[in-house]
Amino acid sequence: MNLEATGIESNFTALDWAIVVVYLSASVLIGFYANRFVRNMADYVVAGRALRSNLAIATMVGSELGLVTVMYSAQKGFTGGFAAFHIGLVAGIVTLLVGLTGFIVVPLRRMGVMTIPEFYERRFGRSARVLGGAILALAGILNMGLFLKAGSIFVTGLTGMNSDVELKIVMTVLLGLVLLYTILGGMISVVITDYVQFVVLAFGMLAACLFAVQQLGWDHIVSTVQSLKGNEGFDPFKAEGFGADYVVWMVFLGLISCAVWQTAVMRACAAESTKVVKRLYIWSSIGFMIRFLIPNFLGVCALVYMAGHSGLREVFIGDDVASEVSMAAMPVFLSQLLPVGFIGLIGAAMLAAFMSTHDSYLLCWSSVLTQDVIAPSTGDRLSGRGRIVLTRMLVALIGVFLLVWSLWYPLGQDLWDYMTITGSVYFTGAFALLLFGIYWKRASRVGAHLALVSGFAAVLGLAPVRDALRLDVSAEVVGLSVVSLCIVLMVVGSLLFPDRPQGGRQVLATEEPA
Repeated sequence: MNLEATGIESNFTALDWAIVVVYLSASVLIGFYANRFVRNMADYVVAGRALRSNLAIATMVGSELGLVTVMYSAQKGFTGGFAAFHIGLVAGIVTLLVGLTGFIVVPLRRMGVMTIPEFYERRFGRSARVLGGAILALAGILNMGLFLKAGSIFVTGLTGMNSDVELKIVMTVLLGLVLLYTILGGMISVVITDYVQFVVLAFGMLAACLFAVQQLGWDHIVSTVQSLKGNEGFDPFKAEGFGADYVVWMVFLGLISCAVWQTAVMRACAAESTKVVKRLYIWSSIGFMIRFLIPNFLGVCALVYMAGHSGLREVFIGDDVASEVSMAAMPVFLSQLLPVGFIGLIGAAMLAAFMSTHDSYLLCWSSVLTQDVIAPSTGDRLSGRGRIVLTRMLVALIGVFLLVWSLWYPLGQDLWDYMTITGSVYFTGAFALLLFGIYWKRASRVGAHLALVSGFAAVLGLAPVRDALRLDVSAEVVGLSVVSLCIVLMVVGSLLFPDRPQGGRQVLATEEPA
């Protein structure tokens, strides 16, 4: 996307580039420093299970408040107006309820598992662990497949770069930095950088919101959204906007994002105790809400700004605007809004957030492949040091795949909707296994396998797949239908094909061991 014809020039200067370079260099040095504390796989994957409340909360919210989160949330605010706020509100409420009840996450921490597929094996056998781990890693890698594209669009919009060559060089270097300090430090480096990034980005984003309100005016923001979007810009239940199906889908996604999604569950598994787990989720509920609301608002402000600029209005506003273009609205807006120096700090924090999310996801999926697919398939003959080496190799291989995928895949829908569907390949089945495996004694291995495999039907929600098959159905309807299918197959399969008695009573994760 070329903005030269609009006469727009970014406020990003050499000073801002210097701030970015210094900030990111410090993050890499942290990776080198953290490497000295990695002694075994538990240190590398879950930081030795020693996270206390304050640091656990910061790393949970810091990892989830990544650049890709800001980008897809801002895009939703840009395309949906204030109605997009419902995504953050339901996410915060659901996370709070999980913290108060300990639903799913406390039993997992009590069992001492490092990954969700490890729970599959304890409850449903090794084959469920290998199958579930493979599906989890596949869905997770596809889920983060467009992170680099989102990052490149952010860099382009914020700095005003228009050369594809420059952009590819910057993103390749950035990915290299992510791989370097993730491979070296594992979860320890993730936790440290998440804490720093959380503080800088949180204050920076709040300041950006204040700048936006000061420049645009609150009354002007509200009236412009009303004129452009109508009532559906404020009411998420309006069928012309999000609709009731979408709201219900977001309630379920709020539960998944905090209690079933592996990168969040890793924080619960790394907590010092079950009490810390509950406290972690109670306080993180605020962060899970704000991580949507603030970028949503910046997206709304970007919409208002573009509407008032004739050149930008032609590029960004219309019924046929491509997803990549609407995603660029927020960084372009920030490039005009923020002053020199401050824009560099925001840019550095955003890029650090980009690295933070990447390191968490890369570590998560590579460790799942090592712990839950490769190691069990080889009879657990891999040593602790061998597992760390293999995990580091997988981090590098996944990084190469992401670079290729982000350049090849045609998005065709909002980034958030792409991520919910790719993630649902895993979490629709995983939710059924966790729910019934923890809380229902009659859940069986056959039911578990049926639920896991049926999650693949979620790919029908991807825009290119729907277009190819000419399916006139929304992504949220596909998602909710697959959730129902997984639950039905889990129950029916368990009732028709119960597990054979193994001798002795099976202890569920909700019970304290004798």
